[in-house]
Amino acid sequence: MIPRLAERPIANPLYLDFITELRTRGFEGELSASYADRTVAATDNSIYQIWPQVVVTPKHADDIIRLVKVLAEERFRHLVVSPRGGGTGTNGQSLTNGVVVDLSRNMNRILEINPAERWVRVEAGVVKDQLNAALKPHGLFFAPELSTSNRATIGGMVNTDASGQGSCLYGKTRDHVLALDTVLLDGTHWHSEPLAEADLAAIQQRDDLVGAVHRLLADIAHDQADLIAERFPKLNRCLTGYDLAHIRNAAGLFDLNAILCGAEGTLGLVTEVKLNVLPIPKFSALVNVRYTSFDAALRDAQALMALQAASIETVDSKVLGLARQDIIWHGVAEFFPDGDGPEALGINLVEFIADDENALEARLAEVTAILDGQGQAHGRNGYTVARGEAAVGRLWNMRKKSVGLLANMQGERRPIPFVEDTAVPPENLADYIAEFRALLDSHGVVYGMFGHVDAGVLHVRPALDMKDPADEQRIRTISDGVVALTQKYHGLLWGEHGKGVRSEYAPAFFGPLYPTLQRIKAAFDPHNQLNPGKIASPMADGLLRIDGVPTRGQHDRVIPIAVRQRYAEAMHCNGNGACYNFDPDDAMCPSWKGTRERRHSPKGRASLMREWLRQMTVAGVDPLAESTQLRQGSFWLTLPARLGNTLGRKRGEADFSHEVMEAMQGCLACKSCVAQCPVKVDVPEFRARFMELYYGRYLRPLKDYLVGSMESTLPLMARWPGVYNALVGSGIGRGLLARLNLLHSPLLSGIRPETALPAQGFRLATPDVLQGLSEDERANAVIVVQDAFTSYLETGLLLDTFALLRQLGFTPLLAPFSPNGKPLHVHGFLGRFARVAEKNAAQLTALAQSGIALIGLEPSMTLAYRAEYVKTLGKDAAPPVLLIQEWLAKQLARWPARSASGEALTLMSHCTEKTNAPTAPGAWQKLFGHFGIALKLQASGCCGMAGTYGHEATNRAMSEHIYSLSWAPIMAASEGGSDLLATGYSCRCQTKLVDGVELRHPVQALLRVLG
Repeated sequence: MIPRLAERPIANPLYLDFITELRTRGFEGELSASYADRTVAATDNSIYQIWPQVVVTPKHADDIIRLVKVLAEERFRHLVVSPRGGGTGTNGQSLTNGVVVDLSRNMNRILEINPAERWVRVEAGVVKDQLNAALKPHGLFFAPELSTSNRATIGGMVNTDASGQGSCLYGKTRDHVLALDTVLLDGTHWHSEPLAEADLAAIQQRDDLVGAVHRLLADIAHDQADLIAERFPKLNRCLTGYDLAHIRNAAGLFDLNAILCGAEGTLGLVTEVKLNVLPIPKFSALVNVRYTSFDAALRDAQALMALQAASIETVDSKVLGLARQDIIWHGVAEFFPDGDGPEALGINLVEFIADDENALEARLAEVTAILDGQGQAHGRNGYTVARGEAAVGRLWNMRKKSVGLLANMQGERRPIPFVEDTAVPPENLADYIAEFRALLDSHGVVYGMFGHVDAGVLHVRPALDMKDPADEQRIRTISDGVVALTQKYHGLLWGEHGKGVRSEYAPAFFGPLYPTLQRIKAAFDPHNQLNPGKIASPMADGLLRIDGVPTRGQHDRVIPIAVRQRYAEAMHCNGNGACYNFDPDDAMCPSWKGTRERRHSPKGRASLMREWLRQMTVAGVDPLAESTQLRQGSFWLTLPARLGNTLGRKRGEADFSHEVMEAMQGCLACKSCVAQCPVKVDVPEFRARFMELYYGRYLRPLKDYLVGSMESTLPLMARWPGVYNALVGSGIGRGLLARLNLLHSPLLSGIRPETALPAQGFRLATPDVLQGLSEDERANAVIVVQDAFTSYLETGLLLDTFALLRQLGFTPLLAPFSPNGKPLHVHGFLGRFARVAEKNAAQLTALAQSGIALIGLEPSMTLAYRAEYVKTLGKDAAPPVLLIQEWLAKQLARWPARSASGEALTLMSHCTEKTNAPTAPGAWQKLFGHFGIALKLQASGCCGMAGTYGHEATNRAMSEHIYSLSWAPIMAASEGGSDLLATGYSCRCQTKLVDGVELRHPVQALLRVLG
């Protein structure tokens, strides 16, 4: 039996006093010392793992002022804080063993947009893509482009002076910062912007921290100008953090923001940013040049730069190969034509922009003429051109996804960030990378490369297994080698992702200027409380060391290999944070969007799962053996122990498992993470395994047994639909269901498909029927696989499906009903699920052996055959069931195409369907287009229902909140829902509950068209 698992104690109880004092002083945000919140905040997108003592989430700038004033008190002088935005840093910038100050959850308002003067004011937690979505109607955008733009915050970009694609044209973040509002350690909320001499002189007269730092920096700019010019490299990216070279800007004004941008929270806490924004280029195109080798792509970059492109990005064969296996490839495959020479082993994406379409086309004509004239020179192997926002966006999205794609390499060795943003003069890049690759080859590691060749920055991620002590030691040897190599080629170790733990190399790069950095740090932060150990330290040995900070691998290696392999869906999360996607119209992780709490995200849940498995190991429990024992043991024999443990929980007995369970219960099991996470973190899978073990120790709610048995009970209840509907629709029935935490239970349709369909001349797919089919019938036959939701709660849709198939000339047959088991899997009844799946798979496989296709209607149930069934039974044992539109789209040649009718409809696909079967929505589009109907694929997030999630009383408010983020605005903009179609039963159920609108299934709309 699983023991209670301990929580990691607060190392310094003074931190608890600190947050108590904050609350006493009127702190209005959230204050947490929970183990779950601390565990989730212990990692970022780096290799490191450091548990904070507490996590605080300010509601506004006044909360931050309260925080630093308490921090300045004598008794708290030894406490440390670190600001955190999107948590996407690759160097541990936001990790701390003190206080994490999360600025992303609450401080995310766009305060002001001034289109005429082209500037915006935003709070630090605003996400870059969120800002650009708000700017787009004004024809403006915030320029620095990041691969993490859908979750990176503006405050985080300022703190790392972020840049990315197009930096040669648009510069870095600091080039667009007009003003910063920063809370300094004395409690001053300082507004900084470039200063003329008179204004600077006035501020220098102040007898406070503001005056002191202005005097110091002005002296440094004057006294050390020659040394600064000598030490700072002349690179596009320059140095991030304490940018001495730009204390005086190009206009000669004093600019404190040059020091604060890139300071990683070591000098103050940025609360608000005023940014310069730019007009969106009206027209753009990408020339995708393919190469016979990656080295050829690098060496050709210099020639391509002469074409005066807006930006040039490169991707190697490793990334391209992984992209071919990912959902992203469906959108870009057309730009990599098959049969057009050997497969590309490297590409350069060359961007051209213009405000006039004719000017862009003229420029493209010149460029393509040059490329055509040079043919296969420079190792080129052809090119394609993408035009327009949509096509260009798809290619850029592939490039932006490079980090995640690399992390999805198979095996325990995965590409990781630790030497991945070096910058050298672009003319040195090819030679530099050749030696870089030789260095990595000497260590026997594989790697992937991509980056900004126009800026001389390449992201290089060596594949290491940080759970292997030998690989862990390679962090030091490879890093030291790369530092020496970078200095040889007159470059920088930190091209764009900040210093963080890698700050230990700062003294070597800054040389005689490093003491100046120490003076700056000491002036702003005399007690070394702000993100200490990074960029500069007032102490001689105060910088963190790359091999002196705990890593995730050190914690994970405690877990036995067999357990790690079984829970690989959680173990391989690399912290990239793609699940923190801000976009409400993107399916990725509705629980994160709804709560904005990190533990309710795939990354958060994976972090909690890894720690839970580690604690299980320390406690001497093998979860694999425990699972086997639970499946083979007696429910009744373990009941007394589970009852006792449950009573103990009610008495307040601590168990880390409860915090993990709280996070798992928030998951809607929509499976969007499975496809959209580049590493394929599968929360529903490891969530089900966790729930199986958790409920081996604690009592399950009765609701789980009711929902889990739904597929078995519905066919029985369908024999007496009036009785069932009267019971669940009555006040007594609703009251009983409410006591079980269930609301709005759907009613039976009152039609039994096994009797209604034969009455209409349709047949069951029994062995006798299949053997008796004529040759013509067999050629046109298709077997419809039932699911409980459609067959018994929405039987009219099933009847319409048979009518449509007959109308299209098919001979539809009905597979005998057998439970699919999906509800069992969702609730962690894995033993029962395996038995149900095995029985159902045997029946469906026997039907498939007839050579007749199997199709299903409900996406989540149908796609279980290629996901949960494959993982449980094996690929060969899973029955081949297609979604109905996947099969119909293959039959288009049967029917003559119809001319466009002018009618237009909009499809809202089920989350699981559009993420785990990405071509499925397009199949509907092809079908409708073939019959003359324009079908728009609507971008939408989750409806919030997700099976039974939205029917549970404790989830109902969150379910409707999630619905309000994406579906509600779409519904409000529609024509009473008459133009909208929805493929998911749960989605249609939700719109009926919330808006009183019954959406049609595409089958029903197509039947009307053909009828």
